[in-house]
Parts: sequence; structure tokens; C-alpha cells
Amino acid sequence: MKTSVKKQAVLSMVNEMPNEFSIDEMLDKLILLQKIEMGQQDVAAGRVKSEEEAKKQLNKWLE
Repeated sequence: MKTSVKKQAVLSMVNEMPNEFSIDEMLDKLILLQKIEMGQQDVAAGRVKSEEEAKKQLNKWLE
């Protein structure tokens, strides 16, 4: 699934960063923005799990 972020969100992120930053820091923030957008799209499309389902899956992973 192709996920894009809004230009304004990227500009806001850059404006909040210090005057000097590494490319790695910027990439980390861009990836976070993309993941947030993906999560919002999943919620809008109904691709979510209940708290109970999430706990069951987590318990399987922790066994």
C-alpha cells in the first residue's frame, strides 16, 4: 500500500527541528509521519483490532 504524507505536515516537522540536524534525524521523523498516516488510514478503513484481540495476539507473542 502506497502511503503519502501531506506537504504541510513535512514543512511543520522541518520548522520544529533545530537549525542544524542530521539526515538520519530527518528520515526518522519522516518515517514516523508516514506510519502515523498509515495508522490513520487503517482506522478510517476499519482495519483495527479490539483491545481484547490485541491482548490475545500479544499473549501469543509473549509465550
